[in-house]
Amino acid sequence: MLNRINAVYGRQSVDRKDSISIESQIEFCEYELKGESYKAYTDKGYSGKNTDRPKFQQLMADIQKGLIKKVVVYKLDRISRSILDFATMMEEFQKYNVEFVSSTEKFDTSTPMGRAMLNICIVFAQLERETIQKRVTDAYYSRCLKGFHMSGPAPYGFDLAPTRLHDVRTKMLVEDPETRKYALLMFTMYAEPMTSFGDITRYFSEAGIKIYGKDLTRGFLSQLLRNPAYVIADLDVYEFFKSQGTYIVNEAADFEGGNGCYLYQGRDVAGNKNSQLRDQILVLAPHKGFVPSSIWLKCRKKLMNNTTFQSGRKARNTWMAGKVKCGRCGYALMSVGNSTGTQYLRCSKRADNKSCEGCGKLKTHDFESFIFGEMAKKMGQFESLIGGNEDRIDPRITALQIELAQVDEEIEKLLDTLSGANPILLSYANSKIETLDTKRQNLVKEIADLSAEVMSPRQIRELSSHIHNWENISFEDRRKVIDGLITQIKATSEYVQIEWKI
Repeated sequence: MLNRINAVYGRQSVDRKDSISIESQIEFCEYELKGESYKAYTDKGYSGKNTDRPKFQQLMADIQKGLIKKVVVYKLDRISRSILDFATMMEEFQKYNVEFVSSTEKFDTSTPMGRAMLNICIVFAQLERETIQKRVTDAYYSRCLKGFHMSGPAPYGFDLAPTRLHDVRTKMLVEDPETRKYALLMFTMYAEPMTSFGDITRYFSEAGIKIYGKDLTRGFLSQLLRNPAYVIADLDVYEFFKSQGTYIVNEAADFEGGNGCYLYQGRDVAGNKNSQLRDQILVLAPHKGFVPSSIWLKCRKKLMNNTTFQSGRKARNTWMAGKVKCGRCGYALMSVGNSTGTQYLRCSKRADNKSCEGCGKLKTHDFESFIFGEMAKKMGQFESLIGGNEDRIDPRITALQIELAQVDEEIEKLLDTLSGANPILLSYANSKIETLDTKRQNLVKEIADLSAEVMSPRQIRELSSHIHNWENISFEDRRKVIDGLITQIKATSEYVQIEWKI
């Protein structure tokens, strides 16, 4: 039988004068153990809002191996500040008969009073977290009401340029002469009553006009035409949004026919601001609009009556959705039914503007059977790995995950400074957050790319089980299998090219 040991856990999100160091936390825990031996697990530079911390995960792994008999912390919020995470953790502690002790709060889970006090303290830890989140939200809406550009790339047709707003350095939109004319063309064309999304995307495709190096799509066009950043906002625009129940920050007299607008998500609005204008927040922006209000309003009202375009629908006709592409143009193949109910794969670009000749005749059911057969063959190559007992860990992914956690923590701290900050600090925080957000997006992409290259024995066992039980598994499990094995499929009625992840 294994000799179980004590564990001491310490966490410090950032070095501050009012923050107790990990070394001091360990000393407090040592006193509580009264000379008993222990193993220390410490996470420096990590938030307690979730459990994505390397040493915490190692501690939980050791508990599951039966190596730990007691966990001691300096204070409850060092190990968790989330009720849900803490409840999950305590279930694991009880499952493996592990005691939990907080040295400064003087309770442990071996007594009824300790368990009661523990529940009370975790509620207050969660309250502290939610209070911080409210301050961040309040700061966000305070900046919205003042017309700040709330980070992110400039809309098509604009660039970003530095400026000062309310004595704070920030960025504003400025026209990009090259792309501005194409954005204005989109509005002008769609304002014509009989012009459809397909007409516009087809025209751009045939004219060789690329948007960010790609063909114009209906989804992109739909988003652009709804954006009030383009409009030359006058009283007609004011009256339109007022009639929709939008909260308008500026007075009617401010809508003089010059500036564009920002539309922000209202606090209590659950719907998307592109389709639900009631209780959204409209504020005049510091930049100049370039689409006349008469044209913009024609487009917006036409969009409100357009119920044919739907984006982001959940896949339902084929579990290959999102993976299979047209072998001629590279656009997605979608499964559509004919008058007899038979499903066929159709090129979305051809359906959009007929600028692709299409993939030929591909029955969805027959093509699914073919792809399943290819996946079964591929999994057969990995049967020897199924017996593995440990998941493989790519150190590159671990390093990137640590770096990502540190970036998230730094963004969180900077957001916290926005509430009540002076103009100089506010300007610095805004600029720094934009830089960190770009870095964060790059890290997420790197992790996703590396994760696609690595498959653990556990994943192989799971996918293999699904393959062998294919007729009985759910639609979503079939989607998990193709997502785990295949990056992309290019197909026509003449050939199929599969890009494997493994």
